[in-house]
Amino acid sequence: MRKSLLMVSLAACAIVLSSSVVLAADNWLGTWKLNVAKSKFSPGPAPQGRTLKFESTANGIQQSADTMTSDGSPTHSGYLSKFDGVDVPWTGNPDADMASAKKIDDNSYVNTWKKDGKTTIQVKAVVSKDGKTLTGFQTGVNAKGQKVKNVEVYDRQ
Repeated sequence: MRKSLLMVSLAACAIVLSSSVVLAADNWLGTWKLNVAKSKFSPGPAPQGRTLKFESTANGIQQSADTMTSDGSPTHSGYLSKFDGVDVPWTGNPDADMASAKKIDDNSYVNTWKKDGKTTIQVKAVVSKDGKTLTGFQTGVNAKGQKVKNVEVYDRQ
């Protein structure tokens, strides 16, 4: 009887522990709005606005971006990734046709952008400890051949 009670207790602990791992959050999931005033774009000009969405799906995380460019033109881009560092197609990004996102921990990930097989821009994204801010640090060379050093600050919506 004691042995079976012990086995049931161990099984219950294993279920609780495994479910907490499954429920571990990628804290960048959700909707984020670019705070243009707190962001820095080099080279400029800065976009008028951007909304990022990260949604969990059965096939990975769907990232989409709706941007109002500096001249007022709307654009849409996106990719679907398991955040495992594998290249996936990226549509609508003038600086990349592939994304290679990789989770670092629940609050951060890195993303390598590629265009025609060549790395263009690398991004490290970090969610603040309070979960209210997502900051992306971008470095590299854009499709126009210009050096990029952007700090994009987003507020959780």
